[in-house]
Formats: sequence, C-alpha cells, structure tokens
Amino acid sequence: MQRWLKLGLVLGALNWVLGADAPVVKYSPTERLKRERLAAAHSSVVTLSQIRVALPQSKLGWGDFRCNFHAHADDSTHTGGTRPEMLVDALRVDVKAIFLSDHFRPPRDFMDSWRFVTNGVLFVPGSEARGFLVHPMTSVFGQMELPAAELVSAVTADDGLAFLSHIEERPEHSMAGLTGMEIYNRHYDAKRDLPGLLHLALRLTDLREVAELEELIRLYPDEMLAAQVRYADTYLDKWDLETKTRRLVGVGANDCHHNQVMIVKVVDENTVLVGTIVDRDEQMRSVSADFRPSIRRLTKDRKPGELAVRLDFDPYLRALRCVCTHVFAPELTESALRRAVKAGRVYVSHDWMADPTGFVFEVNGGFMGDELKWKSGQTLHAQLPIPGLIRVLCGGREVARALGTEIVHLAAEAGAYRVEAWLEIGGEWRPWIYSNPIYLR
Repeated sequence: MQRWLKLGLVLGALNWVLGADAPVVKYSPTERLKRERLAAAHSSVVTLSQIRVALPQSKLGWGDFRCNFHAHADDSTHTGGTRPEMLVDALRVDVKAIFLSDHFRPPRDFMDSWRFVTNGVLFVPGSEARGFLVHPMTSVFGQMELPAAELVSAVTADDGLAFLSHIEERPEHSMAGLTGMEIYNRHYDAKRDLPGLLHLALRLTDLREVAELEELIRLYPDEMLAAQVRYADTYLDKWDLETKTRRLVGVGANDCHHNQVMIVKVVDENTVLVGTIVDRDEQMRSVSADFRPSIRRLTKDRKPGELAVRLDFDPYLRALRCVCTHVFAPELTESALRRAVKAGRVYVSHDWMADPTGFVFEVNGGFMGDELKWKSGQTLHAQLPIPGLIRVLCGGREVARALGTEIVHLAAEAGAYRVEAWLEIGGEWRPWIYSNPIYLR
C-alpha cells in the first residue's frame, strides 16, 4: 500500500508540473549545490527507488549490461585514479564492462592494457586520441599518425569501434566511417559551468564552508557530482542531424579521471593555492587574505606546502554511476558487446537517478538500433520501470510525449526515431534516458 501511495504522489506531481501552462522549474548547477536543493533531489531519488517495478529484460533474451565509455586510469599526469581502484568501484556499482580511453603516450601502446574479465568486470582497451575514442581489435600503434580517415578505417576493421568525442570542440567534424559519437560528456558540463567552479573555489577558502561541503558530500555524494549535469543540446543536435542520413551509435562519456579532488595548499599565512590533486603549483589559483580574510583561519598553525583542505568529488564509485551506457547483448564477452554496440543496441542513462534496467524501445518487427523500411502502420513502443516523461523524437523533432511508464506511437513518416525519458528530481525535470534510434527509411 505504501508503494502505491508513493506512486500516486509521483504521478500527481507529474500531472501538476506538466499540466496546461504549468512552469518547469530549472536550477543552475550552483543552485543545485544548496543544501535544500540537494536534500530535495535525494528525497526524489529515494522515492523513485521505492516505486520502481522490476520488468523483464529484453524479449529477445538479451542481457542489459551496464557499461562505461571514456574512462581514464593510469594514463596521464592529469589522471588521479588507477585501474585497480576503478575495478573495485565498478564492482560496487554493478558495472559490467569498461571501455578504457587511455591518452595516447608513445612509446606505450594503449592496447597493452587490461583486456580481461575479473570478478565480473570486462575491460576493453582503447584510447582518446585526435578527437576520437578508438577501440581497435588489434594494435594500430604504427598508424596513429595517418590522416584521420585512414586511422578511422584501421580502427574500425572487423569489430573495431571509433566514436567522435568532445563534440563541443568539433561540431562540424565529418562522421564518415565512424561507428558513432558521444551524445553526452560529463567534462562538457564542467567546462560550461565556470561560474559554478568559481563559486566552489571561493567556498574552499572558508573553514565553515569547507565543513558544510564535507557534510554535503557525505550526505548527498551522487547529487553533488551530478549538480552540473545538463541536457547536451550541442551533442544531441549534431546526432539528430547526422542520423537523418546515416546510422550513428550514441554512447555516454564519463570522461572520469578521479582528478576532481579539490585541494587548498598553504603558501604562507596570508596566501593559499586552490586547485586539484593533479595540478602543479603554477597551475593552481593563488588566493590572498586581502581578498578572502577567511584564509587566515585556514593557514593558522600550518606550514608552507601543507594541505589545508582536501575534498574528493569524483571517485570512480560516483563517476561510474553519473552516466552509463547500457548495452543489450546475448552474453558478457568482448565480442558480443562490440557487435551489440555496432548494432546500436545501446541506451545512455544517468543511473544515479534511478536504475533504468527494464527500459526497452522497439517497433513491430524490430528493436532499438534496427534499420527497417518505413511503411504505414508501424508502431513504436517504449517502456520504463518508473513513471516519467517520455518523449519520442524524429530527426530531433518531438512527435509524441506521454506521462507514465510507457508510450505507443504510430510512426506517421520515415525517419530516425529515438526516445528520451525524463524524471522529476527535486522540483525540476532532468534527463534520465537517451535511446539509440530505430531507423525507418
């Protein structure tokens, strides 16, 4: 009875927020870091977990494997995490596979990395290089300096995968020959939140603010990391444009390094450096007590070079839950996952909000990722394990929406159809799931 009461409250909130002329409240990343907003978001997450319905997995008998793309460990001076650390945290959040994205560092070959299943986690070697995420079947070390088109061709041979990365830096880049592209990147959210980063840096120079941040990280760790997460218009606009004429698989990019460990280092009694654990002193921001008198409380009784503050915002445990790429495959093997990704049997989700397992998107005679001939009477169907706002888009244009756990839509025209699911979290609508398209040509 209690679960049904909570379900009724959620559905009531859905209808109120999305009723005629009802406003949709949106908060900035800085506003989301306020205690009351974090508490409200956490309360929503708890409620949603209690009304979640266990749905059967794909009717085709495939497993829904939680995976992560664009993950860094042991690969550069600006990466703070290690592969053993990543493995431990992946196990804790039920991640089944990690597609590594080592920075290209000759003479090391990025394919000389972990490539095995250990305690249920499959590691697939790869690299972030020249604006791509590349996961070849065998070494392409000797071909890394080839023209981009030739490199992509070498990478995608057999079951190799290549994705365009950091779309905000190359929105006009050709997609020819690529497997797909990132449709969300966690780092992009941080890059476009300069006011929030400055606000956070100032809070780190006040002992009372530091104490509150420590408590908020303890109480609301996922909500803190996800405060910057926004709808990736730039990425999705390019994806919708490109999929009008070609198949392109969309994956989520964690871009996790475990390097957002914020520190304040003492210079002298009147000066500190603010940065992260991977910054050199000259890369950190110097802050003086003339600007922030509260600094003197931080430096009191501390020696030059000593850390006055150390706050860990992005351990792999949180980063791997912030955004996931779910892959429908018959088994947890590298070959099965590679083939499933190439086929577009993939959806991206922010799993910190709710477990999306049970989500499906299909059409009579086909499944997410399929390319079929369009004909009259084709019906698209999507279902969720939790009620939310479901949007059906064709070529980036919304053609249907519904509140609840499923939507059925008659495809009135040819096009690339995809689904988004949004959840009401802490008084605002936030994107939760992005499906790959069903192509009706």
